Amino acid sequence: MTYQNYSLKQLQQIDAAHHLHPFTDHKELRETGSRIITHANGPFIYDSEGAEILDGMAGLWCVNIGYGRNELAEAAYTQMKELPYYNSFFKCSTPTPVLLSRKLAEIAPKHVNQVFYGSSGSEANDTALRLVRHYWGLEGKPEKNRIISRKMAYHGSTVAGTSLGGMDAMHKQLGGAVPNIVHVMMPYAYELALPGESDHDFGLRAAKAVEDAILEAGADKVAAFIGEPVMGAGGVKIPPASYWPEVQRICRKYDVLLMLDEVITGYGRTGEWFAAQTFGIEPDTITTAKALTSGYQPLSALLVGDRIAATLVEKGGEFYHGYTYSGHPVACAVALKNLEIIENEGLVDRVRNETGPYFAKALQERIAGHDLVGEVRSIGLMGAIEIVKDKATKERFLPSGSAAVTVRDHAIGQGMMLRATGDTMILSPPLIWTRDTIDMACERIVRALDLAQADLRKR
Repeated sequence: MTYQNYSLKQLQQIDAAHHLHPFTDHKELRETGSRIITHANGPFIYDSEGAEILDGMAGLWCVNIGYGRNELAEAAYTQMKELPYYNSFFKCSTPTPVLLSRKLAEIAPKHVNQVFYGSSGSEANDTALRLVRHYWGLEGKPEKNRIISRKMAYHGSTVAGTSLGGMDAMHKQLGGAVPNIVHVMMPYAYELALPGESDHDFGLRAAKAVEDAILEAGADKVAAFIGEPVMGAGGVKIPPASYWPEVQRICRKYDVLLMLDEVITGYGRTGEWFAAQTFGIEPDTITTAKALTSGYQPLSALLVGDRIAATLVEKGGEFYHGYTYSGHPVACAVALKNLEIIENEGLVDRVRNETGPYFAKALQERIAGHDLVGEVRSIGLMGAIEIVKDKATKERFLPSGSAAVTVRDHAIGQGMMLRATGDTMILSPPLIWTRDTIDMACERIVRALDLAQADLRKR
């Protein structure tokens, strides 16, 4: 690498001149300049100025086994020497996607045994949408094509992913979504529960919104419901225990397929291989990506249940869909090694039995009492901190999101990478975090909250 020959200012100037970033106000970025991350190791990332930052987001929800794992680099190198690329078209395959598919079937829910590969979660959700509508066409019900999603859901940033998601700003900018996708209320009790309403009753009411949407359209017109087991980019919104069993009952009652988006929650995040197992959900499709390779290679895997797979095989007919890099042999080799590491190091069990419970306890005991915090919540190694102006009334700072951005900036200054989503701070650290790492994170978050509170008082 030759970046060492450049100063931070030079890199920022080149970045501004040629590099368009995702989800970015480019006018603002050019005024401030990018933070240049140059290397990483274990749970830490390092910038061009030598600052060590504890990564509370596992990159972008993905680096589950941490940074600097030579085993994954070696797996990629070995595969590149043997076969750097061949496609999965023309009735061809290569060994690594074949073996990875078997491994994914072993760790997935029992009724899920088929896999379709892409390079990102967005692509996987595009595939899921196409596949579900294709399924109903093969079943002789092409009119059964409406998809029910949720407000504030995030299912990617392609045209189909944006349409499936429930982000109003993204819809507006798209200027024309994929048709026959509707959005219902999210299971976000902190803001949407009625006074005196229990979590159980709120969960049932949020699930009923799905049933109401089915009945409004007519069950013969509704193909599927799609949802993240835990809403990730929308603010780590964890549904009440009553929600998913009721949604599943409703889908079965009206013969509506159930699509799970586990791009964030898959591969150990919630203390099971998949959040479907955590919540007892039996989906027809599971969208995965991110932690499948711990972010070391771009790869997504749409896991397909036996019901859909059986129709594909029995009815026949070409599925007019695929990608140049579907089942890329190098990415699949890295995924196989990544899953082996997760398994051999017992990371899923550790999250379920040790670090997940400790993480929850630490958030409650050290963070929840702060004056800026309205609520903390977590599941496995995935957490949220609600930033409020008034704990009792849940009043937010204005403009919306400004306080969380202030907390985020101070957190980074204190050596803690957090993400601000609206008025919520979110965490999704590498699964290699220990109790000591969690303690370190809490200390830095508290310092950031104190500094942010002082800033916000001045305003």
